[in-house]
Amino acid sequence: MAQSSDVEAPRTPTDNPGPVETHSAEPPPPSHASGFFRDRPGARIFLLLTILVLLVGGFFTWRYFSSYESTDDAEVDGHLMPVSARISGYVAKVNIDDNQYVNAGDVLVEIDPRDLQVALDQARAAAADAQASAQSANINVTVTSVNTTNQVSSSEADVQNAQAGIAAAQQQYDAAQAQIAQAQANDVKAQNDLARYKQLVAKQEISQQMYDQAVAAASASTAGVAAARASASAAAQQVTQARSRLAQARASWRTSQTGPNQVASMRARALSADAAAKGKQAAVEQAELNLQYTRIVAPASGIVTKNAEVGMNVQPGQQLASVVPLDNIWITANFKETQLKNVRPGLRAEIKADANGRVYKGHVDSIAGSSGARMSLLPPENATGNYVKVVQRVPVKIVLDPGQNVDHSLRLGMSVEPKVFLK
Repeated sequence: MAQSSDVEAPRTPTDNPGPVETHSAEPPPPSHASGFFRDRPGARIFLLLTILVLLVGGFFTWRYFSSYESTDDAEVDGHLMPVSARISGYVAKVNIDDNQYVNAGDVLVEIDPRDLQVALDQARAAAADAQASAQSANINVTVTSVNTTNQVSSSEADVQNAQAGIAAAQQQYDAAQAQIAQAQANDVKAQNDLARYKQLVAKQEISQQMYDQAVAAASASTAGVAAARASASAAAQQVTQARSRLAQARASWRTSQTGPNQVASMRARALSADAAAKGKQAAVEQAELNLQYTRIVAPASGIVTKNAEVGMNVQPGQQLASVVPLDNIWITANFKETQLKNVRPGLRAEIKADANGRVYKGHVDSIAGSSGARMSLLPPENATGNYVKVVQRVPVKIVLDPGQNVDHSLRLGMSVEPKVFLK
């Protein structure tokens, strides 16, 4: 079949075609995102608002997490009060069970008091005897003081009287000596007169009566001399006796001068007796205390754990129970040293308990003076060649606000997670 003339024959390279018409490339079709924002003009605004919200939320989130420091290395801490015996004895009664709540002053354990009651009675008897001895010694001091005072006064009076007696006896002796001299003078005169009258009577110059009178006068004068000498002898004896009495009085006076020493000695004995009485009274008080110690009481209110049983023979210092006062507990939080830059006492804190999930409020009370490693039984020795720096933890004491643990749900040793707010 013949081909139609309208069909164009293929061109060869040698053909000289005319200028070839060129067309510009068409623009690529719009992307899906561009079309999405073009079709939805509000989406661009929503995206900007979303980014802005995320930025603001991120800022506030960063600010919140940087406003506190927290740690999971924390536990509930408090006082663990051991209750021990102060005397030795036989446990007669135990009034508690484990984990029982007790109030301060409740009797936990009772020790048999009979032996101590006997000791108290003996101490009271000894104290009464010592008190009586002290009273007797004090009375003796008064009596001795009065006696020595009277003795001193009496001896002084005796000395004075003896001295006056000597003076009087000496005067009598002197008077007797004068009488002797006068009697001797009279006797000499009488003897001389008698000799003259004897010659005269022989010559019949005087009467016999006058001669007899001269004889009588001579005899009387001789007797007067003898009497005067006897009186002088008696006066001399009186002087001797008076001097003897004076010596005795002076000896008594010297003896009386030891009276103050005797009084001092009696007072020393009285003081010794008083001291002994006070010692016996102290023994009574100690026996009373020992009798009180038979009733072992709780030092504070809290949960008790017993270590005693009826029939035990306990010794002083032996622990019989332990009391945990749950009204006075705190949190010991071990923060890293890098977290303590802005932590200071007084900052508000929140404590979340692992046991019940509750959040308790409190505040920072204090920061320990050393790290936990330094306070351990075997602190690390960093002065070695293989030293590796390790971030240390420092205990921080957090105290609960009043009324936070009214139900006593927090117990010692429980794990908690505290947050300390820095602002």
